[in-house]
Amino acid sequence: MEVVRQEAGGAGPRLQAALLIAQLLPDQVGNRLRTAALRAAGVAIGHGTVVGGGLTIVGGERPERRLSIGDRGWINSGCHFDCGASIHIGDDVAIGQQTLVLTTSHRLGESGGRAGPHTHQPVRIENGVWIGARATILPGVTIGRGSVVGAGAVVSKDVEPDTMVGGVPARVIRRLDSGPFDRDCVPQRDAV
Repeated sequence: MEVVRQEAGGAGPRLQAALLIAQLLPDQVGNRLRTAALRAAGVAIGHGTVVGGGLTIVGGERPERRLSIGDRGWINSGCHFDCGASIHIGDDVAIGQQTLVLTTSHRLGESGGRAGPHTHQPVRIENGVWIGARATILPGVTIGRGSVVGAGAVVSKDVEPDTMVGGVPARVIRRLDSGPFDRDCVPQRDAV
């Protein structure tokens, strides 16, 4: 039985069942059911937030206790949350497909094995952030309120509020307006 527990990565049976449900439902179908299953497994997910596809939650014993997601968010399919330390996701956050949020790394080891002992640092994603598809958020990073992380970016340093970053490693692309968000104002597509 100990081997089964170790191979499950410390995730309890409720989280394993919720993750299985999340994987079995087709992407963008059953979003509320998927979200409810994850809540029932102990993941703190705020009101109005939905999970749009299968995801991964790992990180030692009871990783679901180290993941908190705020209100009115969107977590797209294929996201990976490494909860070796806490991951806090604020309100009104949109996370694109296959995004990696990592809290675990290694100290630099000797030449015979460069991946030394594990290190764990929390990640904080503040309110109103938009993270593009396949972005990677590295341990210890805080992404400031109202920021945008471009698709495919690797974020290794804190991002100031209301800032757009992109690239590998992520660099500032531009500062963004910090005015109030108008939910009734929908950008129009350019005419073709």
